[in-house]
Formats: sequence, structure tokens, C-alpha cells
Amino acid sequence: MSSLAFSVLFVVFFVLTLGLRFWLANRQIRHVLRHRASVPAEFAPKVSLETHQKAADYTVAKTRFGIAALLWGGLTLVGFTLLGGLQALSTALLHVAGPGMLHQLLLVAAFAILTGLLDLPFDWYRQFVLEQRFGFNKMSVRLWLADMVKGALVGMVIGLPLVWVVLKLMESAGSLWWFWTWLVWSGFQLLMMVLYPSVIAPLFNKFTPLADEGLKSRIEGLMARVGFASKGLFVMDGSRRSAHGNAYFSGFGAAKRIVFFDTLIERLAPHEIEAVLAHELGHFKLRHIVKRIVVMFALSLAFLALLGYLKEQAWFYTGLGVTPMLHAPNDAMALLLFVLVLPIFTFVFGPLNAITSRKHEFEADAFAAKHSDATHLVSALVKMYEDNASTLTPDPLHSAFYDSHPPASVRIAHLNGAAA
Repeated sequence: MSSLAFSVLFVVFFVLTLGLRFWLANRQIRHVLRHRASVPAEFAPKVSLETHQKAADYTVAKTRFGIAALLWGGLTLVGFTLLGGLQALSTALLHVAGPGMLHQLLLVAAFAILTGLLDLPFDWYRQFVLEQRFGFNKMSVRLWLADMVKGALVGMVIGLPLVWVVLKLMESAGSLWWFWTWLVWSGFQLLMMVLYPSVIAPLFNKFTPLADEGLKSRIEGLMARVGFASKGLFVMDGSRRSAHGNAYFSGFGAAKRIVFFDTLIERLAPHEIEAVLAHELGHFKLRHIVKRIVVMFALSLAFLALLGYLKEQAWFYTGLGVTPMLHAPNDAMALLLFVLVLPIFTFVFGPLNAITSRKHEFEADAFAAKHSDATHLVSALVKMYEDNASTLTPDPLHSAFYDSHPPASVRIAHLNGAAA
């Protein structure tokens, strides 16, 4: 392939992807506003019109913000590639560090810092304007800055050694470097699943053992019924940052933890919390987590093999605005270009992931209906939709591309059928 042909191919996919995403976003806005005036009949007894309209307004505001962020992301992508941003950055760092590993590490670090700075105004707006307007933001500017600094430090401490290992493999492990890199990457992912709950997450949030003995006894009874063992039940101080609520698993193997947001504990009744947890346990018992890990590893192997081919092709660099170095490694540049352009070529496959995820959600709901009470899960979900201002009337096509969970009406209809 010539560099011109690849440039044209990239531009075509770039325009198609952005056009599709803009079209989907506008569909979502129009669909939500069209149904803003009345609560869907199946939710009318439980959800007020005011709550429904708040969810509609929040969804529209998030979608419009997403359009602005998408436009900015598209401009920065073109700036880094076809307009020569990465080339200029690499050339400047080459004068500082000379060719070699230091230049490559600096290139990756500088790119990460630049993209973080470019996204900073949008992160600030999302937290202190959008979330604040709808009553969800609980963060102070000081806490936001502290999280940002800690996140950058953790990323540097963990990320730079990993990048160094990957770059060394790309340089010296021969034509199968991508396979050895895949082994390292897979091992790293598994290690993070073990270390994240006990080492990284506590740097950002406070986790305390569940103190409510009645709720704890109810949950332990559920875990005993389904044959699940964990490292403990914890409550996370999510209310320091947001009014949103959730519950989740973290960890892997013997390090599994069950974590509840404190906002969820305060909002739901014990039988509703039990039903929500039964759903999460369903994901584990039905091996959804293992299946997702296997898919993630398979995709990472395929993408690394593709990168192994692309990094040897001059047109891959020149077609994206970069002149590869003749007497020094281009591995960091290949890695960054690949990370930048891959989402453009893979966006159209998003619904495949959503289909699988929704199938798992239905299966986990059925598991919860079997091991708890479907009506309790329905009442919990309605409260969570209400508290998180999740729209009850998403555009079906937008939802198919983006939503990992089924629409509220479809999901609750399935649960009501199970209860009946």
C-alpha cells in the first residue's frame, strides 16, 4: 500500500466514524426530547414527571457535551497525525535526548502529558459544570486536583516500566516480539486485577468493612446459597466525589472483593441491595468475567500481531504524517500511531460488544431472579435509574452502539416476566 492510499483510507474512515457518531448523538437528543413530556406507561406509577424530565435533560446535556468533546478529539487526532504533531514532538525530543530508548520513553511520556492537558478543560467542565448543574458533583477543586496528581503519579510509576519492557521487546525480541509482548501484557492485566483493590483503589477512595450486621448477614446468606467466597464486603466513600451510586466486584481469584457505594447503601433497602448483589454474583457464577477476560486477551493478541506487521511498513508512518527514522528505532512512534488510529477503524464493531454485554446482563438478571426476588431487583433498578438520572427512553440505535446494558423498559419487562 502506498502512503497516499493509506492517508486516503484513514481520512475516509475518520469522516465516516465521526459522521456516524454525530448522527447517533443527534438521534439520541431528538429521541429523548420527543419523549420528555410524559413518563413511559410502565414507569408512571413509580417515576415522577419531574424525575423523568431531569433524566432527559441530563442525557441531552451529556450528549451535547459528548459532541463537543468528539469534535475536539477529532481535531487533536488530525493534529497529531496528518498535520505533523507527533513528528514535531519526536523531532524536538530527538534534539534533547538523541536517538535511543530515552528518546522513545520521553516521546510516550510527552504524548501522555500533552493529551492529558488537552483534555483537561473538558474534564473540568464535565465535573464542575455538567455534573454540578444536575446535583451530582460532590468534589471540591482541591480533591479533583489531588486525584489528577495521584493518577498521573500512579500512571508514571506503573506505566513507564511497562512501556520500557514493551519497547525493549519490540527492539530485540525478533519477529515474534508481539507474541512475547502479549504474554507480558496479559500477565500485567492479571496482576493489576489482584493489586488494584488493595493497593491502587485505596489511594483514591476509603474502603471500610460493611458495618450493618443485618445487611451483612443477608448478603452472606446469599453468597452461601450461590457458593461465592470473597475477601470481604466493603463500603466505598463514593459520596465524596459524586451522588451516583453503584455496586461492583473488584479483584481476581482469592483477592475478590464486593464493594458498595455509600450512596447505594443509603438509598436502597436491604432486600433491594441483596437483589442487586445477586445480579453481580450472577456475572461471576455464569463466568461472564472469565469470558470477557478471554475475549480481551484474544483481541489484544490480534491487535499486537497487526501492529507487528504495521510497524515494518513505511506507508503506515508516512501515511499518518510521520517520517520514520532510518538509523534509530521507530517503535514508540508505531505504538502511539496505532493507539491513535485504531478506534477510527474499529468503531463500527461496537454493537458486537454491546450485544454480548446485554446478553450477559439478561443472564445475570435471570440468575438474580432465581436466587433473590425479581420484584426487589426491579424496584432497586428503578431507584438507581432515578438517582443516576438515566433516561428511560434512549434512542434504540444509539443504545445499540453505546450501551452495555439493555434499555430500562426491556430489562424490567424481562424481570417482570420472571417474577410472574
